Amino acid sequence: TFEATRCLLHAFVVCHLDYCNSLLAGCSRSLIQPLQLLQNKAARILCGISPFDHITPTLVHLHWLPVQQRIIFKSLVLLYNAVHLNTPRYLADRLELYQPTRLLRSQNTGLLTVPYSFSNKGDRAFSVNAPKLWNSLPTNLRNTGTLQHFKRHLKAHLFRECFSSYL
Repeated sequence: TFEATRCLLHAFVVCHLDYCNSLLAGCSRSLIQPLQLLQNKAARILCGISPFDHITPTLVHLHWLPVQQRIIFKSLVLLYNAVHLNTPRYLADRLELYQPTRLLRSQNTGLLTVPYSFSNKGDRAFSVNAPKLWNSLPTNLRNTGTLQHFKRHLKAHLFRECFSSYL
């Protein structure tokens, strides 16, 4: 059945796509492409579509984010926990709220200071990449009250951003 197949795919495939995927933040497309192909194959098996059919409508139907957006989602949820819940502490200590030197409208928008990095590999560090992603979010999303609301609105935001032409 569809539900049994979905359960098996989540147990054996999707959980591996999501495990520690925030470590892949900032990786090149060529490194993420094999994971995307695996997700596409899982969607094709679940929905029973041909390998020659376009996969985007299937991902939209299943409401699955592509792998790159899943990585962004995981990184931002981890950052939300560090900013709002102060857990994990070792990540919260590496983050700094943006404090302008004079009064600006942006001072109460929940922005984070993005540290300067000296290399492309440094740009992949959580302390650099995550604040860039966080600052690119809409203000109302950054100031969401609870973790569950943040996750729901973040997934909807990333889904709209990724599949805007299909919605």
